[in-house]
Amino acid sequence: MDTPLKPILVADLFPDISRRLMELLRSLTPEEWHLPTLSSRRNVKDIASHLLDGSLRRLSMQRDGYFAPDKSGRQGEKESIIGFLNRLSDEWEVGTRRLSPQVLVGLIEWADVQLAALFASLDPFAPAIFPVAWAGEAQSQNWMDVARDYTEKWHHTQQIFEATGHQSKITQRRLMHPCLNIFMRALPFTFHHVEAQVGSVVVVSITGQAGGSWAIEKLASGWQQMAEAPNRPNATVTMDQDIAWKLLTKRRGREAAQRQFPMIFITGDESLGSHVFDMVSVMA
Repeated sequence: MDTPLKPILVADLFPDISRRLMELLRSLTPEEWHLPTLSSRRNVKDIASHLLDGSLRRLSMQRDGYFAPDKSGRQGEKESIIGFLNRLSDEWEVGTRRLSPQVLVGLIEWADVQLAALFASLDPFAPAIFPVAWAGEAQSQNWMDVARDYTEKWHHTQQIFEATGHQSKITQRRLMHPCLNIFMRALPFTFHHVEAQVGSVVVVSITGQAGGSWAIEKLASGWQQMAEAPNRPNATVTMDQDIAWKLLTKRRGREAAQRQFPMIFITGDESLGSHVFDMVSVMA
């Protein structure tokens, strides 16, 4: 009998990750606020503004039940979901470029306190307001939706650490492993179109103190994530934790990913394992 996957409960981590973000932002020089980020088309201030947008939109919709009555906040008929999300982000970031870093930090701090309280109040197993599409879910439970929000907070904060050269305070296991664990819920969906013999197993092994091993198995009904990685998989993909979060948070072609990350190694069936390069655990 298959062992069911455990839910990834991270609501209690939001105050900690927010505190470390606040400490980082308050330490930045005026010049550092406008540095380009290494993993994004945005600069540091744009990323901070994007985080504020996510918190305020979540509070407005989920806590307050407010949805804008005009069509500006809705997906257009010919607009892809990724295009829609990018448009919302771009509109917000352009408008908030008039805000000083001090004003922005104060708003983020206020919103994050409210957001942590909201997440702590939710029944983890009740239906979520949003499905986690990158995991292939048409309906998610609250714990998964909250976990998705945690990955947003974690990886954008890490982008700011990287861009400014400040030593990261969020890569220890307590804060980073849950993020990687959530990212890996995209594995079965990434492989949903991949043909393989029933019983084939792919393992992703992430090295480093926050790492671990995640596995999927091909069943007659499709690919399914396994609670534990077996000893003899058909393919094993190995990467460092610093490479893993960068691979999984930006859309790029497989060949581009292989060129960018030559230190990702595949043992066993290389053609099967190479599909891991296609995995993206964010929407936009």
